[in-house]
Amino acid sequence: MKGRQKLSSGYLKEGERLDDLQVNGYEIIQNPGKFCFGMDAVLLASFAKVKKGEKVLDLGTGTGIIPILMTVKTDGEDFTGLEIQEESADMARRSVKHNHLEDKVHIETGDIKEAAEIFKAASFDVITTNPPYMIGQHGIANANSAKAIARHEVLCTLDDILRESAKLLKFHGRFYMVHRPFRLAEIFSRMTAYGIEPKRMKLVHPYVDKEPNMVLIEGSNKGNSRIKVEPPLIVYKKDGSYTEELLTQYGMGKAL
Repeated sequence: MKGRQKLSSGYLKEGERLDDLQVNGYEIIQNPGKFCFGMDAVLLASFAKVKKGEKVLDLGTGTGIIPILMTVKTDGEDFTGLEIQEESADMARRSVKHNHLEDKVHIETGDIKEAAEIFKAASFDVITTNPPYMIGQHGIANANSAKAIARHEVLCTLDDILRESAKLLKFHGRFYMVHRPFRLAEIFSRMTAYGIEPKRMKLVHPYVDKEPNMVLIEGSNKGNSRIKVEPPLIVYKKDGSYTEELLTQYGMGKAL
């Protein structure tokens, strides 16, 4: 890795590891015993559009994967990640420092439900979020575990995210989210209830003949009612290898 000194083993805490992000030489600190980012975060970072000079807030940033990737995938220059779990926020801050992104990425510890109190109203051009997908706490062995908090609406709900986003976005500011298709009716209903108009949608299918298991959504704060449905993204070919489009999302394929 040219131009970047790798972290010494003493810099990592117990159970942590450094993972190669396959882009710009960046690496991220993660603890596989807690929670690691998935394909959904990478796809959201590629789906979101950020123009030069715009300010971005990532709600529930975890270990900072989305803002770190967006420094490469977009033209944005100012990214903030909000994370309620201090352990994850600490890993995110160390990853930001390791990748020399302190001038671009800032990590704050705080509750999404209080985001509009933490930051100024109408202070962001773009908000991204990879929220918990599952409603309620059925089947959760430990509701306070990092994995449960990331996957289930334990500490925040879809309404919390949309309510705070509507307050924090500028007029016609853009909202980007990755979620599960089975909640699409609820998602659109709640977005419009908070004045965030759905504008763009892309379904993600594991295979071309399988139903989608992810949906990428763009909304506009106080926008007009009109949505564009983009061609779906297929993750795997029949032989189980990644499609060219998926590799492009990761920065490893040819430009489409």
